[in-house]
Amino acid sequence: MSLKTSASSFISKIEVFRVPPRWLFVRIETADGFVGWGESTLEGHTEAIEGAFADLAQRFLGWDADGIEDIWQTAYRARFYRGGPVLMSALSGLDIALWDIKGKKLGVPVWQLLGGKVRDRVRVYGWIGGDHPSAVREAARERKEQGFTAVKMNATEALAWLDSPELLKGTVERVREVRALGMDVGVDFHGRVHKGMARQLAKLLEGEGVLFIEEPLLPTQPSEFADLGRLVSTPIAAGERLYSRHEFRPYFEGHALDVAQPDVSHCGGISELARIASMAETYDVALAPHCPLGPIALAACIAVGVSKLNYFIQEMSWQIHYNSDDADLFTYLADPSVFAVKDGYVTTPSGPGLGIVMNEELVRTRAKEHSRAGIEAWRNPIWRGEDGSIREW
Repeated sequence: MSLKTSASSFISKIEVFRVPPRWLFVRIETADGFVGWGESTLEGHTEAIEGAFADLAQRFLGWDADGIEDIWQTAYRARFYRGGPVLMSALSGLDIALWDIKGKKLGVPVWQLLGGKVRDRVRVYGWIGGDHPSAVREAARERKEQGFTAVKMNATEALAWLDSPELLKGTVERVREVRALGMDVGVDFHGRVHKGMARQLAKLLEGEGVLFIEEPLLPTQPSEFADLGRLVSTPIAAGERLYSRHEFRPYFEGHALDVAQPDVSHCGGISELARIASMAETYDVALAPHCPLGPIALAACIAVGVSKLNYFIQEMSWQIHYNSDDADLFTYLADPSVFAVKDGYVTTPSGPGLGIVMNEELVRTRAKEHSRAGIEAWRNPIWRGEDGSIREW
């Protein structure tokens, strides 16, 4: 059992809810009546996270919810095998919910517990173009009308290991269309582009004023990231598939990143995101958390972001191509205005905990409907080339 104090709040219930479009919410309740929400969404691996939570619930029921660090370290270290997307995503949701509880118990926002804020609002960007990038001018114009000043889009569709350079020209044209509207744009290579093609595309984009290029290579290649960084001046971003500060370490030490993009639902929650942010600052690396996920993850990212000086922009999943009209970023919030976009920014939430209020009744209803209907968990598409070989999605 975690270390006790005279004011301990003991964990009495741990629940997970699988809800559309592809999210996994976590709810923790304490014996003295506090409720915290977390998010453990691991896109395409929902059942694995649910299995991990069966273990976490067994281990931490009855523990002191105030002991966030003790619980984090025990969850991470005590089972010998550690790390990786599944275990870290499960730990992430647990950790986020515990921070939410602590903030509510003390009556302060989570960012106050992290040292207070260094900014009053955070810059955000929205997605355009989808998996098969097209019609980006119209989509960017709509985002501009919604209040965004920056967007992100995929660079390409599926590519062969080496493919025709002609397939890269459309990326440059789409970037120019967005920039012509006066908007900043990040370009996500999504790990789809192998080294020989990535070098070509990065060079083509170098003079186009893009905000950053994201995952230009696969996350298993920190040395190759560093090589690419020496070739082009465009800021290089990555991190959604790095699951702790230990996995960021070779990137930082190898001077391979300009922008760190840990995902709060994958990297170990608020606790580890804050550590990664501080580690990134040591290497003069900016922070832009990955978050094409739900409102709890977004609130957690913002809580860290307003307290870290090197944080510069936040991904926001409002109307992203994975969502739907009845399952979007604001669907499960009692008050969606907390994430209102104005002049490219979202104002720092000021409520206790994460600063959001979840519509618990709707969460429970949608989770039950999802289960009764036998709807399978979300899976990413599997792409194959003209020769039948698997390609990176």
